[in-house]
Amino acid sequence: MTRRWPEQQIQRAIIDHLAWRGQLDAFAFHVPLGGWRKPVEAAILKSVGTIAGLPDLIILYRGHCYALELKTERGRVTDVQRVTHERLRRAGATVATAFGLDQPLAQLVRWDLLRGAA
Repeated sequence: MTRRWPEQQIQRAIIDHLAWRGQLDAFAFHVPLGGWRKPVEAAILKSVGTIAGLPDLIILYRGHCYALELKTERGRVTDVQRVTHERLRRAGATVATAFGLDQPLAQLVRWDLLRGAA
C-alpha cells in the first residue's frame, strides 16, 4: 500500500533532502504566499509584488533558477499556477510539477541538485 502524504509533509521532506543531500552551493527556499488573507492584507501583499501561483520551492544553483511545484498524488495544477509557471519559463527558469514524494526527489536528481543515491 502506498502512503499518501499531505502536500506540507511532502514539502518538508523535500526541504530535508535538500538540507542533507543538496548541492553545497544550492540555495533553496519557499515563499509563503498561500492561505486565506484578509482583503486589506491581500491588497497590501499584491501592491508590494506578491505573485499568485509561484511554485512551492525555488532553488538557485550555478546561476540558474529551478522552480518545483509540489502536489499530492491527487493534486492538480491551477490555472493561475499554469500561467505563472509559463511566465517563469519565458524568463529563463526551469519549472516542473511533481506528484507525491518520489517524483520530486527524482526531479531534483535529474536537475543535479541532490548528491548521492536516494
